This record gives sequence, structure tokens and C-alpha cells, in this order.
Amino acid sequence: MAEVLVLVGHIAGQAGKPSLELLTLARRLGTPVAVCAGAAGDETVETLGRYGAERVHVIESKEIEEYPVGWVRVLAGLAAETTPAAVLTESTPEGREIAGRLAVRLGGGVLTDAVDVQAGPSGPVVTQWAFAAGFVVTSRVVRGIPIIAVKPNAVAPSPAPVTPAVSRSTLEPDEAERRTRVVSRTVRESTGRPGLTEAEVVVAGGRGLAGAEQFALIERLADALGGAVGASRAAVDAGWYPHAHQVGQTGATVSPQLYLAVGISGAIQHRAGMQTSKTIVAVNKDGEAPIFELADYGVVGDLFQVVPQLLDEIAGRRA
Repeated sequence: MAEVLVLVGHIAGQAGKPSLELLTLARRLGTPVAVCAGAAGDETVETLGRYGAERVHVIESKEIEEYPVGWVRVLAGLAAETTPAAVLTESTPEGREIAGRLAVRLGGGVLTDAVDVQAGPSGPVVTQWAFAAGFVVTSRVVRGIPIIAVKPNAVAPSPAPVTPAVSRSTLEPDEAERRTRVVSRTVRESTGRPGLTEAEVVVAGGRGLAGAEQFALIERLADALGGAVGASRAAVDAGWYPHAHQVGQTGATVSPQLYLAVGISGAIQHRAGMQTSKTIVAVNKDGEAPIFELADYGVVGDLFQVVPQLLDEIAGRRA
């Protein structure tokens, strides 16, 4: 089978859940080859092998974090050696930039914001959401190597253990690559909660909370359920909660087992970021709110009465 190149974590070879999702999708198309940076140790290689990477290619470079455009040359070089069936990256701002530049370099086609990838008779068939998930589009690249940027939570990671071969190469960014530089990074303060895009439970608050201080109620519920905290764009724009927690078309895409929308009306932009959640529960005092069209279960009522009762019920069942 042809190889499928998978760019694993764009910083220091991190093997987070989105990377394992890419490896799961890559197995549908061919033989996965994980490409990561020099900080990838034995534990990272073992994790990648557990999810089907038959080869792990490690780039030994002290500057790849500072000049991430160098990934384009790395992937182009590997593609020239193996002619892969596809190249997969995460559909993050950095991942999409790399995908676009790589497509130009290879003369191939690029598809971004993929939510599903399947093998087809003429190459990978990609499902995308368009216009805030109002339409589902099926696409494929008709010329050259397909470069596909996949949204987080497109698929549940599934193990397929192998013992990967490990290959290595070095990278010294050239003059062109040094024109694009990451000048600073800020480590996000840990809350002790799971990451928003990786959480099995997400509790999200919206305009109905009526103020930043009321998000303490959302945090209490998230902690009671072992989940992450999300927010609607309205809440973020009002300055009630950090943008990093925004769920929606211009925020994070989540697909947890349980999504609780508290005080969120359910505008189409928000729904685009959470509508693939396995079970959706909505709490809103407006019985006509659009979120109820999507919810599996809904409570029409005052969230300031409903959520405390829910917290009491959870505590009672755990006593």
C-alpha cells in the first residue's frame, strides 16, 4: 500500500488526540508515516505506533519551532521519495498554512476543514462542511498528491498497534523559510480540566449567563462532570470568558460524548462547532431557541435554578 504522510503535532513532536485521529484516518488510505520533530522520544514513538504509524520520521532541528514553514520542505522531500497517497495535517491556522504551501510546492490540490476522509477508486474522498455546516460537500483532488487538513474530532482515535521503524533527518531553515518566524509563545495556564477539543464532556455557557461572574456556575458543573468549559461567541465577545474556550465556526470544533449548552440560543455559527457531539443537552428559558432543534434533551427553564438542581443531583448520586 502507498504511504500516507501525517504531520504529527506542529511543536516538538507532540502526539495529542488530533494527531492520533489523523493516524486513524490515514490507515483508511494506506500505510501511515508519522512526521514529527526532534523532541520525539521513545514514549512518543510508542504512542504513534500504537495508533498505526508503521514508520516515524523524526526531524532533528533546533529551529523548527521558530520557523515552522520548514515543515513544507520536510514534507515535500518525503513526498518526492515515496509519492504518498495523501498528506494529512491538522486543520489549525498553522496546519492550513503548511497544507496550502505544500500543495503549491508539489503541484497538488489542497482540501481544508475536512470532517471525514475515505478511500475512493480515484483517491481519497473528503467530506467538508460549508457555510457554517449548512451544507455538506464531498470533494477529491483530481491532480497531484492530495493535501488534506482535518478538523479535530473528525473521528474517534482507534488503536492498531505496530512496532514502527524510525528514520531521521536534519533541517536547517533556509533564507526563504526564515522570513516567517514565530516571535513568541505563551503557555496557557492550566486549569486542571481536560483540553476543550479532547474532552469527553463539555459544558458551555452563553449570553444567558448575563455576566462573567456567572461562569463560575459553568465551571462548577464542568468540574462535577470531569469536563471542559466552553463558551459561545457572544459570551467571548462580551469579555466574559477567554477566546481559547470559544466553541463555534470561529472557535474550536468539539465532538464530546456529552455537550451541555447552558444559556446558549444556538446560532448556526455555534452549532457548526458542536453539532457532531454524541449527546446534546440544552438549558434555555426560551422554548423557541434554535438549540432545541439540535438537542437530544432540553430543559426550558431558568438556568440559575436548573444548574444548581443538577449539581445537587450529581452530588447526591455520588454520595
